[in-house]
Amino acid sequence: MSKPVLGRLLRPRSIAFVGGKAAEEAVRQSVAFGFDGAIWPVNPRRESMAGVPCVPDLAALPQAPDAVFLAAPADPSIALAAELANIGAGGAICYASDFAEAGEHGRQRQTDLLAAAAGMPLIGPNCYGMLNAFDRVALWPDQHGCLPIAAGRGVAIISQSGNLALNFTMQARGLPIGYVISVGNCADVTPADLIEALIEDPRVSAIGLHLEGLGSVARFSAACCAARAAGVPLVALKTGSSAKGAVLTMSHTSSLAGADALCDALFARYGVARAHDPATFLETLKLLHIAGPLAGGRITSASCSGGEASLTADLAERCGLETPDFPSATQARLEVVLGDRVQVANPLDYHTYIWGDLPAQTACFAGMIDAGFEASILILDFPRADRCVPMDWETTLDAFIAAHCAAPPAPGTVRMVVSSLGENLPEAVAMRLLEPGIAPVAGLGTALQAVAAAARIGAVWAQPVPSPLPQLPVQALGDPVVWDEVRSKAALAAAGLTVPRGKLLHPAELEALCGDEQSSLPAPFPLVLKAVGSDLAHKTELGGVALRITSRTELLNAAQRMAGLSDTFLVEEMVSEAIAELIVGIGRDPQFGLFLTLGAGGIFVELLRQVEQVLLPASSAEIAAALARLPLDAVLTGYRGRPGCDMVALLSAIEAIAAFAMAHADCLEELDVNPLLALPAGAMAVDALIRIKE
Repeated sequence: MSKPVLGRLLRPRSIAFVGGKAAEEAVRQSVAFGFDGAIWPVNPRRESMAGVPCVPDLAALPQAPDAVFLAAPADPSIALAAELANIGAGGAICYASDFAEAGEHGRQRQTDLLAAAAGMPLIGPNCYGMLNAFDRVALWPDQHGCLPIAAGRGVAIISQSGNLALNFTMQARGLPIGYVISVGNCADVTPADLIEALIEDPRVSAIGLHLEGLGSVARFSAACCAARAAGVPLVALKTGSSAKGAVLTMSHTSSLAGADALCDALFARYGVARAHDPATFLETLKLLHIAGPLAGGRITSASCSGGEASLTADLAERCGLETPDFPSATQARLEVVLGDRVQVANPLDYHTYIWGDLPAQTACFAGMIDAGFEASILILDFPRADRCVPMDWETTLDAFIAAHCAAPPAPGTVRMVVSSLGENLPEAVAMRLLEPGIAPVAGLGTALQAVAAAARIGAVWAQPVPSPLPQLPVQALGDPVVWDEVRSKAALAAAGLTVPRGKLLHPAELEALCGDEQSSLPAPFPLVLKAVGSDLAHKTELGGVALRITSRTELLNAAQRMAGLSDTFLVEEMVSEAIAELIVGIGRDPQFGLFLTLGAGGIFVELLRQVEQVLLPASSAEIAAALARLPLDAVLTGYRGRPGCDMVALLSAIEAIAAFAMAHADCLEELDVNPLLALPAGAMAVDALIRIKE
């Protein structure tokens, strides 16, 4: 989808409205919004819509419209889309439902709609429409809460849910919204297409995405890279993470909800902030609109309450933010301003001794800002306007604004006024704070989550830009088969992985080996004996593994106990002195393709369930970062004076597994190395299983 083509649809100078009641309401909203381009209602049975004269059909339009709000029923919409494409329309919003979200018949209807559009950009179907507050465009069949943005910048919101999109417009948080685009089924124009088109508009400061499915992950990752190159941060409200949520997603917009952990991995790689509720979504967008990504996660806060200071410290820690002590110069400055009765600390409880004193409060807030942390926060809950007088609160606000304006923030930092409760920050106050570049955020917990999200984006943007993910390869035909441990380890050894010395033996061969003291063993004692078979994926639970065997008699006895499991046995060296055991797995997801799983291995896999997922292909730095996020990392790097593992060798082993997976991306279904031993010198795969299409 080319950006110039989408530009006509997103920023039209002429709009046709086709249909009945919904189309008429969209005309009414465009007129009310102040759109000054051409408005052409189309309906053969009406003289006018919302006071604007109608034309009977598309052929009667004076010229091809830049944008069309197509509000006819599903089947007529297909024929109308063909006619619009034929006359050269710039694009259409398809409002009708009963397409792919409605089952097999609807999926065929959606295919026919795309064919009829013949390359003309089409948003939807099953979508609510589009608002462009910069150019006063309302292809929207309902009331909305957006205000025109005559000058300056604003955020864009792309939503798969029409009702959520409508709700976002009704926010009273002071967030300037420049675009709201409901995309519905994404049959043609996708969120990735819209990201790449919207970042071409210099008025867009940040983009929010409500996503039920990602579509092509490769295409989405490319759009994320483009947004980063343009300096436009992204925030995602991704639904479908729960089992029930995923089912509802399928029925609602026919989107495939991918594995949620892999969505987290995708967002983390490309620096997309993830929000889990609408309030955090909007407030994170607002913070990014004001300040962009943050250079770190250090915060300071000021409030006139010890309870608020303690709560801030607690919530900040849960969000992964830091509340460092003030630098000595800042500490001394604040002690002079606040006097002996106030204990100066971060978060700062400045008490009420200076409440209502504009010069003293200004000096206090200026001192706090001087600490140079990435986020400087004033906690201020306004009283109810219908019952109270806000005079002293206004003084506090004036003091913070004065301190902010006297020392403009450095890039990568933000000043914020935050209410502990969402309802205690009036919209008028929020609007006032936006003008000097202070972020007004409703809700303390929400504010700190927004700071943490902006800091995570900043950390990713400080690293080299990752490449977009590749398109999924064409899958090999046939059903996958399971390779037994011996074959799996041989394949991985050929790819560069170290495996134990060992030998595959049948029962008679093993008996002869044990009966002849002069025969050579595969390795010195102690040894390991394993039953071998492609159906023995969980050998330990089945009694198919014997460890620390120290004699030939013990080896033969172990084989006799396993006789019912297999007629083939693997005798291997027993590797000891491991620093830690890991599981390194490869899985395949229908949306994301191959991915790497890292976690505590051996018997702890199911018990601890502490894993990290990494999308493939992955760099060595991405693998190392995933290991560092595991609780096991403390053991790998040396815990309480104990030696750490050979991290270079461990990373090399994991990279070899990942490289094997990518070399077989068209046929590999599953791979487990469990455990991979992290050793003081080297790393060794002592068990492996591969499921692959041959």
